[in-house]
Amino acid sequence: MKFDSPLFDRIRVKPTEDRRRRPETPGCEWKGCANEATHRAPKGRARENEYWHFCIEHVREYNHSYNYFSGMSDDAVMRYQKDAITGHRPTWKMGTGKTPAGSDFGPRGSRDPFNVFREFGAGADAKPKAERVEPPRAVRNAERKALHELGLDVGADKAEIKAKFKVLVKRHHPDANGGDRATEDKLREIIQAYNYLKSTGAC
Repeated sequence: MKFDSPLFDRIRVKPTEDRRRRPETPGCEWKGCANEATHRAPKGRARENEYWHFCIEHVREYNHSYNYFSGMSDDAVMRYQKDAITGHRPTWKMGTGKTPAGSDFGPRGSRDPFNVFREFGAGADAKPKAERVEPPRAVRNAERKALHELGLDVGADKAEIKAKFKVLVKRHHPDANGGDRATEDKLREIIQAYNYLKSTGAC
């Protein structure tokens, strides 16, 4: 075995020098520069995957003056920024677009095997709004209690709730009872029940 072999260094406690091969670094592409190109810089718009190779000094100088939108009008820049929100892909409102009858495609040719778009009225087989059945709204116990306080059933609509509230306020308000405050607690409970129903969107 030769004493200057890398294999010999492996069995020594400490190699005399690092004999591992180092990758060759290309030279700086800046005109007139002979330094190693340790950094890369993008070449610009429409050349996104291409790079210049510069040394640290020249990459800083290049980045200082780099402008991706160079040569574009203000309107073009605004359009580009708006399209960047969706990754420069076309978009459309939910429920638009026409599809062939009986197909499993949604708007603009997107696949719809689970009839998601048809459910929202976008597919060819979508039912008209008049035929759609809305699922029943879940009624909480607090809402049931508030309706009971107003003397109403669970199925009461907004108009019924408002009308009943006005009747009860007139009936229990002290001004309507010659200043008698005996029903003031009942009035407070009615107002609290109505405010709760209002906060849930029931009225």
